[in-house]
Amino acid sequence: MLLERNDVNPNKPDLFRRTPLTWASGSGCEDVVRMLLERKGVNPDKADLFRRTPLWWASWNGQERVVGMLLERNDVTPDKPDSFRRTPLSWASSNGHVGVVRTLLDRNDVDPDKADFFRRTPLWWASWNGQERVVRMLLEQNDINPDKPDLFLRTPLMRASWSGHEGIVSMLLERNEVNPDKPDLFRRTPLSRASENAHEGVVRMLLERNNANPYKPDRWHGTLRWWTSRGPVDTQQPQSQ
Repeated sequence: MLLERNDVNPNKPDLFRRTPLTWASGSGCEDVVRMLLERKGVNPDKADLFRRTPLWWASWNGQERVVGMLLERNDVTPDKPDSFRRTPLSWASSNGHVGVVRTLLDRNDVDPDKADFFRRTPLWWASWNGQERVVRMLLEQNDINPDKPDLFLRTPLMRASWSGHEGIVSMLLERNEVNPDKPDLFRRTPLSRASENAHEGVVRMLLERNNANPYKPDRWHGTLRWWTSRGPVDTQQPQSQ
């Protein structure tokens, strides 16, 4: 009814520059998205205040069918990053939206290893959040570096070890290019991080690797024995670093 009026602008943004299409896409309102995409004055790739497009919002919320509708458009950029340089694939991977990840990975114009502002890739985020199915899909890509560190030199293996995601740790350790003893900016290794939080299964897997050194001290000269004696620290909630 609103779109039938001449005095209604279907592309008018709100205070945060989010348009009706942005809201409909993020909420999975397929019929509304379809109606808006049929309007000539609607920009399907219009970014909001934080450079988040309708595709970004649909990917973040796992709206697989809406993502498919938007990707059918030639004027939609599937790999456009937000203000933190995180792409739709990065957010879909982080949140475990397998269908959306699969759809985006099928595109030749989507970089599966694209890093954000903190140099964190889709694999890095999926590893931290324990998204095993997504990690497996990403590792199947030929142009993925499974050992790429972030700004703090923390690799996907370190984040998975730190959080105790044994399935992901196992998958990453199967890759020859993954260094199980790679230290971060503070010289903490995956083994050190796993020990700190009493993730016994992860510690056992890492110790089975001959090149994981249990005696390597960190920046503060803390060893594996020292971190184990401190007891577990809760790192289940995502942190800025």
